[in-house]
Amino acid sequence: MAAPESTIMLTSSDGTDISVERQVAERSILIKNLLADLPGEATTEAIPIPNVNEPVLRKVIEWCDHHKKDPPASAEDDSDSRKKSTDIDEWDQKFMQVDQEMLFEIILAANYLDIKALLDVGCKTVANMIKGKSPDEIRKTFNIQNDFTPEEEDQIRRENEWAEDR
Repeated sequence: MAAPESTIMLTSSDGTDISVERQVAERSILIKNLLADLPGEATTEAIPIPNVNEPVLRKVIEWCDHHKKDPPASAEDDSDSRKKSTDIDEWDQKFMQVDQEMLFEIILAANYLDIKALLDVGCKTVANMIKGKSPDEIRKTFNIQNDFTPEEEDQIRRENEWAEDR
């Protein structure tokens, strides 16, 4: 009887069922709270994850599985210096070496599923991608069209002179 409780079924937005260890799935605060609110027998049914497709959900589960033994995030973690740092451990750096679309999908999924540590790693990865780059280099990296006129750009530069490195 203990076996059904050790794994749960998640259904991705594209209808794929994925079996996951409960401990791994509970890295998501959303899923953890949902499971806590369900009666025991209801945990045998698949839990729909409507905002996350199968490839992204599998990546998120892979990350959660690797980090399942990590201590849960605490309130003190929010105020310490790690918040301001863009240091990422080696495994997470390798994990985040995906195409931009997948990276942003992982960030969106981490936000939706309330997995703060994964959201932090995703955002730090993006921060590292833009660190030290000019606005033009950032636009090129993320394929962003510059929709400012030269006059608007000059005005913005004047208004934000204080932020420029000198």
